[in-house]
Amino acid sequence: MKVAIMQPYFMPYIGYFHLIRSADLFIVYDNIKYTKKGWINRNRMLQNGKDAMFSLPLKSDSDFLDVRDRMLATDFDRDKLLNQFKGAYRHAPYFSQAFPLVEQIVCNEASNLFGFLHHSIVRTCEYLGVSTEIRVASSIAADHALKSQDKVLALCAAVGASTYVNAIGGLELYSTEAFREQGIDLKFIKSMPFEYAQFENDFVPWLSIIDVMMFNPRERIVSELIDNFELA
Repeated sequence: MKVAIMQPYFMPYIGYFHLIRSADLFIVYDNIKYTKKGWINRNRMLQNGKDAMFSLPLKSDSDFLDVRDRMLATDFDRDKLLNQFKGAYRHAPYFSQAFPLVEQIVCNEASNLFGFLHHSIVRTCEYLGVSTEIRVASSIAADHALKSQDKVLALCAAVGASTYVNAIGGLELYSTEAFREQGIDLKFIKSMPFEYAQFENDFVPWLSIIDVMMFNPRERIVSELIDNFELA
């Protein structure tokens, strides 16, 4: 069984969904430290021909809390965020097809950050035709006090993984030999570059999956783009 493990992100780029697609089981971390300057609650969209940041506002809290312990800000204005997306993409060719999903995700009433992100990942996978099983890390019987590679190995062992798939950026973080000793094949996924028309602008790559959905029909994403990766 192929297993992939990753922390949750809000409407990440298509490579995140390539990772999920490549696996039989995707484990999403809830018991991992929230990183303030990472991509957990923010991403990039196209605005006036350039990339622009969007984000989920969070309640002020300790920087040492796990993602599952962080909360969305009580004054999070969901309509304001939706209007940002409308302003950026209302003239995109597949706005009417993709926006209902975006609206459903943003209007989710969950106040817990992880719950909100988990819902967004599951719903987006459904839209993209990705049927990989998704499990929450803390629900798996493993030693969650472990860190980095050791924690990954423990989770893989707990679910009976034969292959672990990681993002290509982790090449220097993991030891093929350490995985081999546990009877696990280590693979890395690489998203292949592709372009599509973004109005009449120069193409801006690797934006949020929202951008892909706004400029490409769901049929093309499901039949072609979601499989646009290779394993090494």
